[in-house]
Amino acid sequence: MPMNDHHSEQPGPNIVRPYSLTSGRTRPAVELALEALIQALPQSVDRQWELDDVNAAIVALCQQSPSVAEIAARVGVPLGVARVLVADLVEAGHLQILATLKEDSTDFERRELIERVLSGLREI
Repeated sequence: MPMNDHHSEQPGPNIVRPYSLTSGRTRPAVELALEALIQALPQSVDRQWELDDVNAAIVALCQQSPSVAEIAARVGVPLGVARVLVADLVEAGHLQILATLKEDSTDFERRELIERVLSGLREI
């Protein structure tokens, strides 16, 4: 009898290659900085997505306006793949890119952005 009867609850390896999600494309149609904040548009939140659709996961996540780096980390895809998928959803009218820092941004806004980006990068 094994000493440890607990089975690992970790999911197995992803059988879908990341770049198959983008049909092999490596460049986004819309230029996206990794710190760009992305927001889901209301009509996209209400749309009936397939349960296992990575786009559905991205749209759901974007209700909280994460950065592109955070999206990559939380969805579990490489940053380049996330940029292509997010750009596709922006072009399709499901997501919008929020304004990032401007010349007159406060120190608080700059610090908050840096902390969000670092948090997203740590999760990758």
